Amino acid sequence: MNTENVVKHLRVLWRTDRIIADIRLRHLLMGLGLRAFAALIAAFGLLMLELSAYFALVQIWNAIAAAAILGGINFAIAAALFLIAGRAPSGRDIELANEIHDASIEALQIEARALQAQVSGAVHHPLSTIVPVLVPLIAIIVKTLRKTARESASSPAEAGS
Repeated sequence: MNTENVVKHLRVLWRTDRIIADIRLRHLLMGLGLRAFAALIAAFGLLMLELSAYFALVQIWNAIAAAAILGGINFAIAAALFLIAGRAPSGRDIELANEIHDASIEALQIEARALQAQVSGAVHHPLSTIVPVLVPLIAIIVKTLRKTARESASSPAEAGS
């Protein structure tokens, strides 16, 4: 397992998650703005329908038809805006970000499997991992013991002279 690869894959994963979140946030904000505008137009449509009902009570003909037609047009515009706001985000950029995200997840899984194989190999064959460290350690201990033995042998000789 290479830690540089793990760090590289984690960075790619983090960046693609940020890109995906940014794309979804932009789509959500645009849809929210259009829905708010559609709600405003729907409110005007409702106002016009109420105005037409008022004119129906006050007068019978011309103002009623105009307010009713204007209210119906406002509702049609609001419905069209709601349909536009409900569309899915543009496909290519989110698809690309999802592909990169999936590739980095797969690479991290491969690195994790390699680490698991190394750990299980060390558990099953502990001497194979200890021997490369143990041989130089034994050499250092032997050298230290020889040096200590020489110093202790030369110390009594110096004391006797």
